[in-house]
Amino acid sequence: MRRKILVIRFSSIGDIVLTTPVVRALHTQLDAEVHFLTKEAFAPIVLSNPHVARVITLGKDFNLMMQALREQGYDHIIDLHHNLRTLRIRTALHRPFSAFRKLNFEKWLLTRFGVDRLPRVHIVDRYMAASTSLEITSDGAGLDFFIPDAQQVDITKRWNLHDREYVSMVIGAAHETKCLTAAQLAQVCDHLDQPVILLGGKKETEKAEAIIRSTSNRRVINACGQLDLMQSASVLQHSGPVVTHDTGLMHIAAALQKPQVVVWGNTIPAFGMYPYYGSSGTQWISIEQRDLKCRPCSKIGYDKCPKGHFKCILSHDPAFIAHSAISLI
Repeated sequence: MRRKILVIRFSSIGDIVLTTPVVRALHTQLDAEVHFLTKEAFAPIVLSNPHVARVITLGKDFNLMMQALREQGYDHIIDLHHNLRTLRIRTALHRPFSAFRKLNFEKWLLTRFGVDRLPRVHIVDRYMAASTSLEITSDGAGLDFFIPDAQQVDITKRWNLHDREYVSMVIGAAHETKCLTAAQLAQVCDHLDQPVILLGGKKETEKAEAIIRSTSNRRVINACGQLDLMQSASVLQHSGPVVTHDTGLMHIAAALQKPQVVVWGNTIPAFGMYPYYGSSGTQWISIEQRDLKCRPCSKIGYDKCPKGHFKCILSHDPAFIAHSAISLI
């Protein structure tokens, strides 16, 4: 009888994309019927995944959601979020489960006292390790991200551009301490001879406009706030190199096997959430202020630098970032 497995990951964009090797392995190696529990806002990421048979959303009515979950009679639960809410769900379902280690204590030691006890293991491999009781293994195929045909962007019709002709620049992130300033990003554009498409949400619109006003590159296009997530992913899919911060679109770019330059601020690759390409060998360049003793100050980020100097970002050289991107063309 075909096994039915529930995978839980509530948020966010990047974290959900990073679960896709586990989902794919469950489906292709075990022929399991995979259900995925996530927040409603992130359901579209999973709905387009052909390895997921059903998406269940974490709604306001917890009891109604639990009733729907109980009716499925899962053989196993893989908890890739691992918090108090998922503990409540696992306990209520009373099914065999496995969960991954979040390493919160190790991250706290590093951000609070500078004591580094983090294993040098990518979070994808930790997700996979949480599922080894089901006898699945990594297939080396990297991440998945599936863009519905209806949300593909015709870059030639829209901007008169062609595949790999332009650089995509992701200008925002969830927290400001991860992001280059508008002035720095404008200088990166100055050193690029290629067209540049600026990607971000509505909150990045003003920042994008400031970049365009400041840069000498007349082929910079502001797409911030004009595209949904799938459309932004489509722009990445047709792009040349990607310049990005530590954010969800970085992981989507990795899923699409795009070479990229990742600029780090207060977070660090050692947290295990850097671009994951599997065994493809796709090149990416990491740029960070490695010798800055106050890094990492947080496992997530802040609205402003806790120390006031913001050296983890302001010390970056825009020319070097641009030349790194050019080297990937």
